[in-house]
Amino acid sequence: MNKKQDALDYHSQGRPGKIEVVPTKPYSTQRDLSLAYSPGVAEPCLRIQENPDDVYKYTAKGNLVAVISNGTAVLGLGNIGSEASKPVMEGKGLLFKIFADIDVFDIEIDRTDVEGFVQTVKAISPTFGGINLEDIKAPECFEIEKRLKAELQIPVMHDDQHGTAIISAAALINALELAEKNISEVRIVVNGAGASAISCTRLFVSLGAQLTNIVMLDSTGVIRSDRQNLDEQKRYFATERNIHSLEEAMVNADVFIGLSKGNILNADHLRAMAANPIVFAMANPDPEITYEAAHASRTDIILATGRSDFPNQVNNVIGFPFIFRGALDVRATQINEEMKLAAVRAIANLAKQPVPEIVNLAYNKTNILFGRDYIIPKPLDPRLITTVAPAVAKAAMDSGVARLKITNWEAYEEELSKRLGLDNKLIRVITNKAKQNPQRIVFAEADTYKILKSAQIVRDEGIAKPILLGNKEKIMRLIEEHNLDLGDIPIIDPREESSNLDSFGELFFRKRARNGFNYHEARKIMRERNYYGAMMVETGQADALISGLTRKYADILRPAIYIIGTQEEVTHVAGMYIMITKRGPIFFADTTINVNPTTEELVEIALLTAKAVQQFNMKPRIAMVSFSNFGSSKDPQAKKVKDAVKILHDKFPGLIVDGEMQANFAFNTQMLKDNFPFSELAKEGANTLIFPNLDSGNIAYKLIQEMGGAEAIGPVLLGMKKPVHILQLGSSVREIVNMVTIAVVDAQARKNANI
Repeated sequence: MNKKQDALDYHSQGRPGKIEVVPTKPYSTQRDLSLAYSPGVAEPCLRIQENPDDVYKYTAKGNLVAVISNGTAVLGLGNIGSEASKPVMEGKGLLFKIFADIDVFDIEIDRTDVEGFVQTVKAISPTFGGINLEDIKAPECFEIEKRLKAELQIPVMHDDQHGTAIISAAALINALELAEKNISEVRIVVNGAGASAISCTRLFVSLGAQLTNIVMLDSTGVIRSDRQNLDEQKRYFATERNIHSLEEAMVNADVFIGLSKGNILNADHLRAMAANPIVFAMANPDPEITYEAAHASRTDIILATGRSDFPNQVNNVIGFPFIFRGALDVRATQINEEMKLAAVRAIANLAKQPVPEIVNLAYNKTNILFGRDYIIPKPLDPRLITTVAPAVAKAAMDSGVARLKITNWEAYEEELSKRLGLDNKLIRVITNKAKQNPQRIVFAEADTYKILKSAQIVRDEGIAKPILLGNKEKIMRLIEEHNLDLGDIPIIDPREESSNLDSFGELFFRKRARNGFNYHEARKIMRERNYYGAMMVETGQADALISGLTRKYADILRPAIYIIGTQEEVTHVAGMYIMITKRGPIFFADTTINVNPTTEELVEIALLTAKAVQQFNMKPRIAMVSFSNFGSSKDPQAKKVKDAVKILHDKFPGLIVDGEMQANFAFNTQMLKDNFPFSELAKEGANTLIFPNLDSGNIAYKLIQEMGGAEAIGPVLLGMKKPVHILQLGSSVREIVNMVTIAVVDAQARKNANI
């Protein structure tokens, strides 16, 4: 496995880096350009000169954050310098955008002294609505943040300090509630004395923890009042208690906070703690004690780590995007203690609320509930933006640092929800769900580089358990040529296979005996990979089949129909594409199979698609599209769509579906309200389109994919008894991985429903 090369390829292929600047105004005509620059740009310049606050009205400043570093303390890498830190800062910018719709310029400064760094940031600060400091070493980071907060009138936050502090404080509030302990009474051990540990502990004190109950350790041991040469930050936490080691500190401790290094705790340390111990082992990538060892040592433990593969992940992305969102939206002059505490309480309270189905789906849980394994919200919880940002904005207003007032909080939350809609989370949700219970996916075209690379990715990421079909010699040659590591992934060459050939051939003969196959032909055709792969799924040796990268659609569909067949009461399978757009996922069907479906077939396609959309925990809102609007044309093509809608309305009254309608009406709710207010889609636009024929469906998805900038996932094959998914010819590795993820979630759902 060459993960290093994967990371290098990710950052270098296509447009180098991870972020770009995208125009937000028209620029196609000479008039547009004259308004954007000279001479039109003079007018907003003069207005800002007259009233400096108008910079927020006429420029992007109000939604623009600088992510600034000098690269002196990059997580896991240390002092690597400003230029080497740029990929990290671009990554932070990406997180700001996808979680809170905040634009970012990353700024790498080649100054390590406090004065030089501060003066540089001050000089460029007029550009930005906020400053996120990142990866600056202690103790300079404390002074830099202190100076900038005092000398600038925009929000400044060093996320390494306060991000972890806010999330861990929220987790601690809830853990103490479950342990039935009071923060003012608990004994706390903090292992680590860097920027994050210092800030975490200061925030705990703000919440009521007593300094006399805190023992902090750094790399040389317990920070005691009799130690020499302590800086101001460490001196504040120096203990006078007769404690000289971690072992002594852990005796009867209620809380352990780890922000140090992996595997420094052992079972004896935990067994020495008080009842219902709270252990936050947050070192990354290896926590201070492993999840398994911690739970083996104590059954009453409440454990959190920085790892995404265990419950209670302390992840800064739960906080910083939404803290800045709230601060920017009221033009706060700073991020003060009141705003941080508001974020803490909002995050803590959110964990106690009923969890949305999309979160349960993402983590493959039936019903996530507040408790020892859920003390902080999940990073993919869509409510974070509408919970944390308003709490921070309100605290800014109440504490007097807001320059704008929000009066209609419902409208503000609705605006935040719309911002969230700009970022489609479907792929992240289903990927996370797939990882909870990986399924066996058989790849029928494994003697191609793209399939092998995709198999490595889904295996490494824990998405699926691949099975490779193909010419074993060619597969091994490709693995060596491209330096792939496929470990113990099974490789099967059906041409050389003997153990399954007879049983597969006999079963196929029984299925097709009166349909043009004799026994010898049935046995022989099992050497063909798509037949063999379909039979593996049919007999339970695999959970789903992926094919189609190098073969025509019909060549994969035919053996799947012959061997696996359709679901009960399904007469026609259909193909669906998931189009990932800025307005969220939109589902298109039929895009691949039925050339000119009848009215009854359109009804069946609509029902199959609705069921598939529901599988992603989304409520389908279906538009049956045509060139006609609600009977405006009597053409037979339009009439069959209209008749299909009538059948759906009569037989399935709970389904949101309407038409026939033109595609623009399906998404423009104002046009629907103005012209056809009776349509249920006028309340909220469609998220699912059913096309009247294959021409329109196939053309539409390909046009949107190529010209509209949407990402297409599919085709998802609907109506089969067991999961079979057919790739587009020439799919990219990313597209293959996405299809495998869909196949895994499909297989999970069928097993859960005992289909």
